[in-house]
Amino acid sequence: MFEDSWAIEADIQEAYSRRVQFEPTTKMGQAIARDVNGNLQTDMSKKCEDDKVDRADVSLLNKIIRRTLVRSRHEVEVLQRDPTSPLFSVKTFEELRLKPELLKGVYSMGFNRPSVIQEKALPMMLAQPPQNLIAQSQSGTGKTAAFSLAMLSHVKVDQKWTQVLCIAPTYELALQIGQVIEQMGKFCPDIKLAYAIRGCKAERASQLQEQIVVGTPGTILDWCNKYKVIEPKKITMFVLDEADVMIATQGHRDQSIRVHRQLPKDCQMLFLSATFEEEVWRFAELIVPEPNIIRLRRKEETLDTIKQFYVLCGNKEDKFTILCDLYATMTVAQAMIFCHTRKMASWLSAKLTNEGHSVALLSGELTVMQRASIIKRFRDGQEKVLVTTNVCSRGIDVEQVSLVVNFDLPVDMAGNADNETYLHRIGRTGRFGRRGFAINMVDSESGMDVIRQIEMHFDRKILKLDTRNVEEIERQLN
Repeated sequence: MFEDSWAIEADIQEAYSRRVQFEPTTKMGQAIARDVNGNLQTDMSKKCEDDKVDRADVSLLNKIIRRTLVRSRHEVEVLQRDPTSPLFSVKTFEELRLKPELLKGVYSMGFNRPSVIQEKALPMMLAQPPQNLIAQSQSGTGKTAAFSLAMLSHVKVDQKWTQVLCIAPTYELALQIGQVIEQMGKFCPDIKLAYAIRGCKAERASQLQEQIVVGTPGTILDWCNKYKVIEPKKITMFVLDEADVMIATQGHRDQSIRVHRQLPKDCQMLFLSATFEEEVWRFAELIVPEPNIIRLRRKEETLDTIKQFYVLCGNKEDKFTILCDLYATMTVAQAMIFCHTRKMASWLSAKLTNEGHSVALLSGELTVMQRASIIKRFRDGQEKVLVTTNVCSRGIDVEQVSLVVNFDLPVDMAGNADNETYLHRIGRTGRFGRRGFAINMVDSESGMDVIRQIEMHFDRKILKLDTRNVEEIERQLN
């Protein structure tokens, strides 16, 4: 399945790989190593200093920065367990016949109408008799709100024991889910929530009275088996969120399966993931019997609103000079600039700041909360330029971005064009039918090979900009 927003697998290559070519350019005849983007490498034994992808961090960042629903570019495909059963969808929350207290909680969170994924998923999640569901949804489409609403609706308030278990891969993600449940259920005082996460202790053999428990796999397993505060046979709904993150975390997959095996056969299973790679599907098959399936069918990206160019450059200083000249010539609302490494991104942001530009910098040494703050400032227009490495850019969707610059070109491990990453990068501009520009900086023959490969793949011409001809630049860009 297609993975939304900047493709983790595509990013990994930028964290570990460089294609190297050698030129006899030193006075002593020693070869100088250059990567595909023409950058000098002085220590060939040293690995590229770049950001490593942490799936849990990426997922948490998306939950933090997407407090409201995003406009999905996906169509939803529904595969029913029983194809003869009528397929229900809803256009309003009233159609779900929720308890008045829950409906009030939904509206208090700013949800005016169901999102695309909620229209299809909620009728299945709330169906009687209960139905199992495997659902794929990108961050920001209301997935967490949907299963939180299902959990709250499922609870029998007169039963003072744990009825619903929700497993998340990390402490921080569990907290984020719990906050949604608390906010949505704030008008339901008889529904109680407990966190099975580090720092929250359970007294042995004293059964929990909270009807909903959200936590991480290891702690929930301990609460079921070691401390026996949860009776697994009394669980009637089991939610496993962020499955793709779960299986990327050591031990979490096996712990989740051990919890699942203790649940009654008629327990309703909800399995959610942003991606559906083969390993995720195998995991889902172990957890969810006879499921309904909701998955995303992404509409083909269009490049019709994006004008693509390349400019020939020398070293990074020459790149910087050309970048400043272009920025001065163009009418730019906001710009995103992609670099290969955090070192290059830091250098470039410092140079742009010294030139008087309002610059935000995203890179992997920042905490998730720091990244979220920077993205919010950029979305609010407090900074006009965002310099970033590929790995930290996932989830950024700013309509005002009119210019994307590939300061370094995206390549795969063999040094060939990474077309998927290129599409995601330049797709940050030209949003929702607006005009956008993508400019690629080429400083080696290998870089020109990459441009030709991209042209061939997308069957689109990438035009050359002559930076010495100001009139031509203004004609092309403005």
